[in-house]
Amino acid sequence: MIHRRKVIFGALGVVAAASAAGCSAHGGAASGSAGRVEPVAGTEKPVAPVRLTVTPAHRATGVSPVQPIVVAAAQGVLRSVTVTGGKTTISGSMQADGSWRSTEDLAYGKTFRVVATAADSSGATSRHTSTFTTVTPDHLARITFQANAMSALRSGHTYGAGQPVIIAFSRAVDRAAAERAIEITTSPAVDGRFYWANDRTVHWRPAKYWTGGTTVKVNVNAFGVKLGKQVYGAKNASTHFRIGRQLVAISDNRTHHTKVYIDGKLVRTMKSSLGKGGSTTGANGEHVSYWTAGGPHVVLSKERVHTMSSASYGVTDPKDPNYYGAEEIEYCTRITYSGEFLHAAPWNQALGRANLSHGCINLSVADARWVYENFLVGDIVDVRNSPRKLPIWNGLGDWTVPFDRYGR
Repeated sequence: MIHRRKVIFGALGVVAAASAAGCSAHGGAASGSAGRVEPVAGTEKPVAPVRLTVTPAHRATGVSPVQPIVVAAAQGVLRSVTVTGGKTTISGSMQADGSWRSTEDLAYGKTFRVVATAADSSGATSRHTSTFTTVTPDHLARITFQANAMSALRSGHTYGAGQPVIIAFSRAVDRAAAERAIEITTSPAVDGRFYWANDRTVHWRPAKYWTGGTTVKVNVNAFGVKLGKQVYGAKNASTHFRIGRQLVAISDNRTHHTKVYIDGKLVRTMKSSLGKGGSTTGANGEHVSYWTAGGPHVVLSKERVHTMSSASYGVTDPKDPNYYGAEEIEYCTRITYSGEFLHAAPWNQALGRANLSHGCINLSVADARWVYENFLVGDIVDVRNSPRKLPIWNGLGDWTVPFDRYGR
């Protein structure tokens, strides 16, 4: 007697029965073998049907490309699973519980076909086929890492004790969703907070300056994540960097000296001349202050020679007493986007005695060269006793804000 084995494809709305999914069920014993005794009708125990569960469900749409594909067989044994998307075959492996699970991410906007074969307790096999389609985003957000708005963060490089983690998205994103996708691991471990410069750029810093030798690892697990209205992460991104010795320079507007501390130890004292004070109005009506901004600055870049002129901040009239033409200045270490530098000023005879600059920190050639050769991007230059405060957006003013009021 030949019995047809039933296979039920259920759970999670995949398929109700083999016929509904275009599946076939094969089973039965060969007849006519020598010496075989045919069973008496009604005495053979019925074989329990195999129940296959496939996730995502048959014909599902809008599936996340990071959702794993899982195939499981109940009352039977899963024999094989093949998942294809066009010409691409998706990798997967059998699990300890007998199920199959995909081991790689999928792609956006693509239809995938799952073919699974299972056997019931008698050994009869059946095949099940189902399909699903992943989400198609309207927009993809790419991710980059910045040392500051002027330069990219270089993975594996060494930065100063004031360097925040800066993550930039190519499109505006939902801030809470983006923060959930970000993982920051430091050694030694520290707590930190996020600050959003705008809807595309987020900073993260600890409560205090980094300790020398700290390692920082950043993972942004954005692929498959909805980061805003129909905005998804283009792909995951990661970087890592190291903090060098902890260097903090304190430049005092009253004493006209800049002292450099490395890991808490004073290593150099430099005669300085800071901004002379006062203000003027630029050619486009902008307010121009001649005070060096007060508060902790972060080194943004270094240039062996930088061309400076009063036109760079709006003073273009040669009759203006504050006007000066283009000059090539040596050993320039930038600390704000608006153009504050530590630099060589051999013409300034008031170093250590008076503030005569247009806002930069003037130094001797020897001291400016030492700064240029020894400071790292990310080092701290803290200007004390200035009546004008550095705004958080002018360079990396992250450390001008107390930690309990820094972002969230």
